[in-house]
Amino acid sequence: MAPAVRIVAILLLEFVATCVQKDISGIGPKFSAPVSNVTVPVGREGVMTCTVQDLHKYKVAWLRVDTQTILTIDTLIITKSERVAVTHTEQRIWQLRIKDIKESDKGWYMCQINTDPMKSQMGYLNVVVPPDILDHQTSQDMTVKEGSNVTLTCAATGVPEPTIVWKRVGIEGTLSIVEHSGATTHDGSVLNIFSIQRHNAGEYHCVASNGVRPSMSKRIMVTVDFAPIVKVPSRQFTADLGQSVSLECYVEAHPDPITYWMRGKGDIIHYPGMIEEKQFSDNSFSVRMLIAIHLKKHSDFGYYKCVAKNSQGIVEEIVKIQKRISKITIQDEPPTMILDEKYSNSVTGTTVSRQNKFRELVLRVEKSSACLIQLEFALFLVMFLKLVIS
Repeated sequence: MAPAVRIVAILLLEFVATCVQKDISGIGPKFSAPVSNVTVPVGREGVMTCTVQDLHKYKVAWLRVDTQTILTIDTLIITKSERVAVTHTEQRIWQLRIKDIKESDKGWYMCQINTDPMKSQMGYLNVVVPPDILDHQTSQDMTVKEGSNVTLTCAATGVPEPTIVWKRVGIEGTLSIVEHSGATTHDGSVLNIFSIQRHNAGEYHCVASNGVRPSMSKRIMVTVDFAPIVKVPSRQFTADLGQSVSLECYVEAHPDPITYWMRGKGDIIHYPGMIEEKQFSDNSFSVRMLIAIHLKKHSDFGYYKCVAKNSQGIVEEIVKIQKRISKITIQDEPPTMILDEKYSNSVTGTTVSRQNKFRELVLRVEKSSACLIQLEFALFLVMFLKLVIS
């Protein structure tokens, strides 16, 4: 028989033999306090405490109830597990210590005194497990089209069963709870976003907690693709030949758009000094385009297009550059008439030739509006008819 086995056998016999002993003093051992239930997080040390008095020559043993396994007798470790130890203080406080607690250690444990009959008490060792998120059963980062319905799922384990809270990263980088609304609903581990819009894009976090630290969280990045949005501050410009006009255009899109200026029906402009500023913020690309059009010739006037396109579509906005129309003015000098003195009559104090009613009528016109030209021309016809009739 191996030495270790022989020692265990001797202890067991001694433990049983002690059961039938009669304490000379007539005072038998007893428990002075119940064995408390203990809750221990997995991985920590679990300690079960048994308090006795008047033990004398009797011995204390620890057993696991569900398997009827003897773990310790007095100070000797019976089980083969290296995680189990026993300590005592003045033969009164006996502690069963289990290091690196596993979930399988959960259950009832008995503290027993080998009296006749046996005296025993039981305590429950509860093992709790902090939450853990199951990556393969949880949604991954995704890219979706604007207007589609999106479902995010989060699978977590733990003891007790974890609760799931959905949070979203706000504009300032802070996490806020996703509330129920017309666009979003959540039922535990599932978050639904109906007809997702570009402002719904961003980081979503599923947070699993069950009162056992630490809580677990997983980030899910939701990207929303949408067709470009093109805006121009001004759609029409008026300028003179030789001047320059600055055209400006703003684009927002996802994914990254291709942007350019076109002239007329299809000529892409490649002017030197054309400015294109691009940045990524709020989960979309923003582009500012600025171009200076030098009106060197009449063909430089007309229509220009700001064009943006990506995988979701192509959008354009039209800007018109038109030529400024010059104003026309009429001098206030009266018409000059050269008269023939051969035949004359008096018309308002002026000698008029009948043979040659008037030889020359000079109208000096500079710049004027079309409306004034028509009025002056009508007055001229009236004067002319008076001369002819007379």
